[in-house]
Amino acid sequence: MQHHNKLSTPFKIIVLFLLGYSTTALAGPPFVTDDPEPVEYQHWEVNYSAAKTWRNQESSAAMPSIDINYGLTQDLQIHVQPRYSYEKTINNKASGFDNTEMGMKYRFINIDYGGLSLMVGTYPIIELPTGNSSLRSNMEKAKTFIPVWVQFNQDKWTSYGGIGYRINPGLNNQNSWYFGTAFLYQLTPSLQLGVEIFHETPDTLISQSFTGFNLGGRYQLIKDYNLLISAGRGLINIEPTNKCSIYIALQALY
Repeated sequence: MQHHNKLSTPFKIIVLFLLGYSTTALAGPPFVTDDPEPVEYQHWEVNYSAAKTWRNQESSAAMPSIDINYGLTQDLQIHVQPRYSYEKTINNKASGFDNTEMGMKYRFINIDYGGLSLMVGTYPIIELPTGNSSLRSNMEKAKTFIPVWVQFNQDKWTSYGGIGYRINPGLNNQNSWYFGTAFLYQLTPSLQLGVEIFHETPDTLISQSFTGFNLGGRYQLIKDYNLLISAGRGLINIEPTNKCSIYIALQALY
């Protein structure tokens, strides 16, 4: 449900400064940064994906990963994401079913005014300890991510982003903060391209902070089926965090 409220000029200037111009379209996958817009009411969005990240003499991959989302109400989306993962370190290789994500996205502000729109929401996600303990340490601990996402739309532009707090229990782990923003442009009716930049503080006592970027987009193959793809790398502390990462998915809308 959209609420048609008048936005004051100072408010519009502040939002534009923070987020840039935008339009409702692709959000979330193929990017790390998410958005506050839920899946359409009583519809499904399923992303069948593969992703891989290379680090210094190490790599990790999720192949396959199934990101399942359902619009429970007009402002509430439920989410579950099982995946099969591969981990390679200098001394070890492991594979198996990974921990499972479950979450609920709730949009609590939805304003549309004269072709401009603003959405604000939260998307708490819990990572349940369902995975193979050989993949990583502390796999038996449930982890939680609590973000606030903002999206602003106009014409062919979309931008969204926000801040999140990650609760990361376990030996030598620590909680961390995530910051990210993405900007996208509808180049043609079938093609949308964008860029994101994001940063996360260290999530263990021995790890380093991470800043990275991705370039990517969505291409409509046929009605209700889209190809999602992105690629990027780290900008600081590159060798131990992200020398290169790729993501590709088939998105199906039901």
